[in-house]
Amino acid sequence: MTVASTPALEADRQSLISLIQEEAVFHGDFTLSSGKKATYYVDMRKLTLDHRAAPAIGRIMLDLIRDVDGIVAVGGLTLGADPIANAVMHESARTDAPLDAFVVRKEPKDHGRGRQLEGADVAGKRVVVVEDTSTTGQSALKAVEALRREGAEPVAVAVIVDRKTGAQAAVEAAGLTWLAAIDLDDLGLQPQ
Repeated sequence: MTVASTPALEADRQSLISLIQEEAVFHGDFTLSSGKKATYYVDMRKLTLDHRAAPAIGRIMLDLIRDVDGIVAVGGLTLGADPIANAVMHESARTDAPLDAFVVRKEPKDHGRGRQLEGADVAGKRVVVVEDTSTTGQSALKAVEALRREGAEPVAVAVIVDRKTGAQAAVEAAGLTWLAAIDLDDLGLQPQ
């Protein structure tokens, strides 16, 4: 279980946990992006795009990655990572170490400059991949692969909610640090 670095940030984290429990956990039969079946779904996009939660998400995720040395930007695979990266970027602008954001397209554009990465120039720089939730880690690792092709140095994957279903092992096997702000224990849910 993760605990934020200050009482104020931990209060933010506890408030976010309550919001997730009340508004973002849906019970039923679901197929996850990994193809796995689940009896509940944590729909973090409902909250990453919500004015009540987004500022706290920025603060919590910035706190979560505070000890990752030398990073200059955060981002990940579009669409899930985009609001998180923006929230972190905006919150970091209030600090003495502001971070930029980037977006990793699922595929390179077939027009214009044909880019797969948009936003911050990350070539030769240390970055963190962010995600809302992760089941297998494959979305984060797809972003890592694209970042490495562009010459970036992804060093960590940071998620809001860890589903405790193997993503951490997959990310660590790829040589990256795994960070999670909230896990299933916090939400009173069991791994599936």
